[in-house]
Amino acid sequence: MKIKVCHLTTVHRAYDIRVFYKECLSLAKAGYEVVLIARHDKSETIAGVHIIPGPVFKNRLVRVLFSPLRMFFLALKQRAKVYHFHDPELLVTGLLLRLFTRARVIYDIHEDYKTSIRQKHYLSRWLAAVAANFFGFFESAAARFFQLVLAEKYYKKRFPRGIHVLNYPIIEEDRWKDSTLGKDGALSQSGYHRPLPGGSAPGSSHLLYTGTMSEDRGALLYAEMLNYLKDIDIFMVGFCRKSLAQQVWEIAGKEQARLHLEGEEEFVHPARVLYYYQKGKWLAGLAVFPPTNHYMNKELTKFFEYMSAGIPVICSDFPVWRELIEETDAGLVVDPFDRKAITDAVEYLKTHPGEAAGMGENGKRAVLERFNWNLEGEKLLSLYEQILK
Repeated sequence: MKIKVCHLTTVHRAYDIRVFYKECLSLAKAGYEVVLIARHDKSETIAGVHIIPGPVFKNRLVRVLFSPLRMFFLALKQRAKVYHFHDPELLVTGLLLRLFTRARVIYDIHEDYKTSIRQKHYLSRWLAAVAANFFGFFESAAARFFQLVLAEKYYKKRFPRGIHVLNYPIIEEDRWKDSTLGKDGALSQSGYHRPLPGGSAPGSSHLLYTGTMSEDRGALLYAEMLNYLKDIDIFMVGFCRKSLAQQVWEIAGKEQARLHLEGEEEFVHPARVLYYYQKGKWLAGLAVFPPTNHYMNKELTKFFEYMSAGIPVICSDFPVWRELIEETDAGLVVDPFDRKAITDAVEYLKTHPGEAAGMGENGKRAVLERFNWNLEGEKLLSLYEQILK
């Protein structure tokens, strides 16, 4: 009889890369009965994972206040041996599951939430500071009752007994595909027939950014690049709120024809992002972020996705990021506010196609040998075996 495990998230969609494609599919493949309660439009089973639609609240405050109890009752019905939750707002849910069931409970820490709260633009500075300190205290206190999974290395500073299951990329491409997406995968979905750039990758004139867009992730910096990088097109692929998209278009100004933005007020399916990696011809992948305490210590997942696709990386010159790029020789680091440094980096890759191709191959090799989900998935399975003994 299969052991039943249940993953819970109110923030992430059902097809979240880490939650569904990495963790849930790995567990299902290993023989577990896997249930995922998440944002989804219907109850269905995909690749052995049974998806149950979770509560959806348009108002963020309402969601934080009411979703924990709703998720608790949905989870309780599953009578799982392991509950694995992915959002800090579900700490209360996790505590209730510990109190009222005999199941093991795992808290999967995706972000440095204490630091990220201080950067919420919709909170005033003093309110963000108070909220961050209160949450940090509560999270640390509650975490003592759970097994902890850490998606980033530096989270170990706050949670020394946590287990690293790092967010490295999947290297088997068929793990991203599913028959429910249609014959052409994500391409069969509405709006997904936009042309991708042609031409060779070394010496190409196309730069790529993937992932959720925000000011903290460099969205405005990429738009500004169009005003001083001539003959360069920039593709930005990922969810972008409408107000930010308007800023991006305004900054691009007369150069809007060279800006390609996909994801304005819409979720971009992971299979669509993979299609960009596979089919596009890219000079480099961008991760030029302004300095913030939240991102400076993170090894961004997008680094390893770019590297996995053989795309050289251009990123901000933060110590942790520089160490990774220099260690792998997979790209170039720049001052995010230095136009000349960014221009020089782009021109170097354009005029040195052999070196650019070598950086892409170096990154790909590093992912195949060290930075991949095959290795991290084994850690997850070992953890499940250990806590279920």
